[in-house]
Amino acid sequence: MLNRVRGKFDYSNCNRLGISCDFEAKICAELGEARRLSDSPAMAQSDGNKLKPRPVVRLGILLISQSFFVSVICLTAGVLALLLLPVLAKNTYISENALMPGSANNMLSGQDVSEANKLVKDLTSLELRLMGLGMESQRLISQYMSDLGAEVSYHKFYPQLHQFHPLQFFSGPDSGIIWKNNSCSSIGVNTVGIIRAPRGDGKEAIVLVTPYNPNKIGMGEALSLGIAYSVFSLLSRVTWLAKDIIWLVADSQYGEYSAVADWLREYHVPVFRKVNTGDTETCIESNILYELGQKPYADRKLYEGFKRAGTMAAALVIKVTDQNDYFEDSLNIYAEASNGQMPNLDLINIVNYLAVHKQGLRIRVKKMLSLLNSSWLNTLGLLFESLGQIARSLNPQWKFGIPATEYVEGAATLASSLYYQGLGVPTGPHGAFRDYQIDAITLEISPKVSLTKMARHNEFLLRGGRLIEGVIRSVNNLLEKFHQSFFLYLLTSPSKFVSVGVYMISFALLVAPLPIVAASLHADANNFDCNIVKEKSSSRATSGSKDDVKHGSWNWLNSAKKVFVFHLWGAVVSLLPYFICQMPNITPKTSFLLWALLSGFSLLILHLILGSQFSETAVFQPQDREWANLKSATISASFIGLCLMSVINFAAAEIGALLIIPMCLMARPLKLDIGAKSLRNFAKAACNLLFGFVGFPPVTYVLLKGVFEGFYEINVGDFWNWVESLWAWNSATYLFVGMVLLPCWALCIYILFHPC
Repeated sequence: MLNRVRGKFDYSNCNRLGISCDFEAKICAELGEARRLSDSPAMAQSDGNKLKPRPVVRLGILLISQSFFVSVICLTAGVLALLLLPVLAKNTYISENALMPGSANNMLSGQDVSEANKLVKDLTSLELRLMGLGMESQRLISQYMSDLGAEVSYHKFYPQLHQFHPLQFFSGPDSGIIWKNNSCSSIGVNTVGIIRAPRGDGKEAIVLVTPYNPNKIGMGEALSLGIAYSVFSLLSRVTWLAKDIIWLVADSQYGEYSAVADWLREYHVPVFRKVNTGDTETCIESNILYELGQKPYADRKLYEGFKRAGTMAAALVIKVTDQNDYFEDSLNIYAEASNGQMPNLDLINIVNYLAVHKQGLRIRVKKMLSLLNSSWLNTLGLLFESLGQIARSLNPQWKFGIPATEYVEGAATLASSLYYQGLGVPTGPHGAFRDYQIDAITLEISPKVSLTKMARHNEFLLRGGRLIEGVIRSVNNLLEKFHQSFFLYLLTSPSKFVSVGVYMISFALLVAPLPIVAASLHADANNFDCNIVKEKSSSRATSGSKDDVKHGSWNWLNSAKKVFVFHLWGAVVSLLPYFICQMPNITPKTSFLLWALLSGFSLLILHLILGSQFSETAVFQPQDREWANLKSATISASFIGLCLMSVINFAAAEIGALLIIPMCLMARPLKLDIGAKSLRNFAKAACNLLFGFVGFPPVTYVLLKGVFEGFYEINVGDFWNWVESLWAWNSATYLFVGMVLLPCWALCIYILFHPC
């Protein structure tokens, strides 16, 4: 910079800076003024500070001129920051003092557990006697609820038809779409019991959810109903309850999520639907409300219509599974909802505290099991452990580094948390509550012995019931909704997390080179225009040269048009599955092949219509400059897409950045590297081909699935099934893959084979 200030003012100095002509002329004028003032000591002392080039401008010029080194440093630092997240994770803590978990003694008694165990036995014996008669189990549950004095009602819903909805992304599945030709036998029925709080005003409520299949009740479902009933029985007698309690027994024969989501939609936005089933007499005979009105249950207090309580403060989904591969009772926590939404961390914290310190349960969260045996990850953990020991030897107050085994488990949990948040698909029925900004999690309790051989049902029900009691008591203490703790976080263990302020550093470092490299490429591609400006400044230009200058300064429009065409093609590709799904009896393999064929054909058509070089601007842009402008526009579009996705789903943006950014930054015509005939250029070409191969979305999916699950289980239709699950749940990740990742990959391939 000093050399340019001290040197003779000339446009050629600006050309070497790598910035556009108009902006360059302004900067060079400022530099020339600074040079003139520096020759006059008096003027430099009086007014020189005001007329010096601004520090931001000088910093921008420096970064653009050194874009390669900035990119290498930022990418290396971004990947390192991502690998350091398990080390930087903090211990969880209760942010809201009003929660006070474990401050009160448990009130759940053996009598409540005995009644719950009786319900479990009645349900299992009913299953043995009346296989497939779901009405009997629903009547039995409603009878137990009514005996406690609860307000019992029923909610009918229709099976949900999962299909592609192009205009319904960023929300949960629409259960308003039902199967055609519905019959009364295909109607699902949720049983709902409500306990009114003696110290409440009916404006707030806590929800307990127990999914079960009334036509086939397993021991796990019966035990989950027993745990919920024991807590429900206790809460019907206590005097400290300040929030209403809703117990939703969700009919899961058509899906757990569908039953809960439809009930929530009716709870918040009543929907009046009339379905013509044809045979009215059959409907009346199969109507559960009609049957429950018959003896011997006619004296039970039942409520017609849809019963409501107050605003939901929190929800707990209770499930019991038979996973007897542990040495102690365990608790799995599922928290991911649609589009990477997470409940308030305080809800997980109180469950973790009560389960570990009060009930002695082993807390588990999902891990990428394939990473636990990874040798490179273990080596990295040993490296961080050694660095931590060196840091503590220098200063005992430096708490850097964790044991290698803890690092490997933290990295596996972090990878799982990133994956399931980035997928954007709920990991349980709790995800339906997050669509209404209600904090909810799924608690999956697993005993250490088989459910069929459990001789200690009472002990298991007592531990599970007291855990739920403690959580409800803590939520009952709240005077407002959860807001103190984090909503944006990644878990590295049940008791450790990484906050948004830490993990955003990695993403910011990864995307930081994109605007810098885009500006550098654009400036480099416009050096030819700057030479025209120099010639114009030395002599009067003719009318033809004026047109050249005019066209030359707008050469970037041709590249922007091509980028627009490719992203428009991405939108077309994202809509094609809607039409493919309309074809009857088509296999996933055939659907995928048809999708690929139509995608290639649509790209060819769009390129011929919109991408042909019919504009006059293309005439004045040489091919060796065209690819640089095209790469600049591609990087700019990638930067915008990643930043927008980080607002919607950060985990998806983080994973996408790891795929898109190296591919975009390395993209370069293969003809230039092959023509150079040097080892360095051949290495660049090989890296470009590798990134282009790995960056293709189907190939990326196959590689990731092969690493985590094994390559022997992969077939062509797997990618179609995965994509179908994304659009069925209206995940924004589907749009990100179709409208950002795929067009950027196609543009990079176009640059690789550009005839420069």
